[in-house]
Amino acid sequence: MLSAFMLFLSAVVVALLAGPDPAVAAIPSTLQSILKNTHGSKEYGYPTDLTRDLLPIPVHSHNDYWRDKPFYTGLSHGCMSTEADVWLYNGTLYKVGHDESALTESRTLESLYINPILDVLERQNPDSAFISSPTKNGVWDTVPDQTFYLFIDVKTSGPETFEAVIDALEPLREKGYLTTVKDGNNVTNGPVTVIGTGETPFDMVAPVKDRDYFFDAPLADLDDPKYAGVTSAVSPIASTDFQEAVGKITVDTDPILSDDQVKALRAQIATANERGIGARYWNTPYFPVRTRNLVWRALLREGVILLNVDDLDAVASYF
Repeated sequence: MLSAFMLFLSAVVVALLAGPDPAVAAIPSTLQSILKNTHGSKEYGYPTDLTRDLLPIPVHSHNDYWRDKPFYTGLSHGCMSTEADVWLYNGTLYKVGHDESALTESRTLESLYINPILDVLERQNPDSAFISSPTKNGVWDTVPDQTFYLFIDVKTSGPETFEAVIDALEPLREKGYLTTVKDGNNVTNGPVTVIGTGETPFDMVAPVKDRDYFFDAPLADLDDPKYAGVTSAVSPIASTDFQEAVGKITVDTDPILSDDQVKALRAQIATANERGIGARYWNTPYFPVRTRNLVWRALLREGVILLNVDDLDAVASYF
């Protein structure tokens, strides 16, 4: 019995060290040999298995350009939303971050986001003899009707840059993968929902009756007359600076928010929800860890649709 157990344990260790695929590594080498040599194990794969082990979580991958692999790192953690900062130079939308010094020739909106998202969606919507009509599955094999939010943060001159963003969406638009609006209020959900933020001009989104892009409205200012008519058809998610809108966190106890802070938070979220708009807060505390986690808990409890997160490993373990 002992020798058999040691043989099994050795097989497990070898499997764990053999490669990056957790699904294969978890199977002892003896069973892998059977699968390989008996019938090739083709029956154990299926066309849309790219994200088969991933469950979407209500998290926005903030500063996504910092990731080792933009878009893919967030996807691997289950993030339902990501953020692409774009700078327009000589007709090309370069993507990296908050300042020009980080820009490179190869890091573009197309190369880091449009093409990878398109590739994943093509894998999730393969041609097959079993399909009677084209599918529009999202990036998640586990929840195929869940949209993926792509926030595009415009950094250079709003009108010219956002016009370039609209053009850059054409590969996703051509395949019918974008959430669309018809006649100003008829929304058809798609695998990808594009939301312009940063310097995105409000008047390039709200008045346009037929479009496949949206606006990140200011959550704390939805009562402003300028945004009086804004609904989810214009802004499916509205965002604001947590510390400015709710206040600075000064304690590390639960409840983490004061009565006044809870009142402000609930008022903002209620205003948004009345119009079908989800809430997102950025600039939430990231340290100490206890404070960060208590704020996450409070925000989820109060009904925010996305947590704005930099540390994806931490938030994935939180869920």
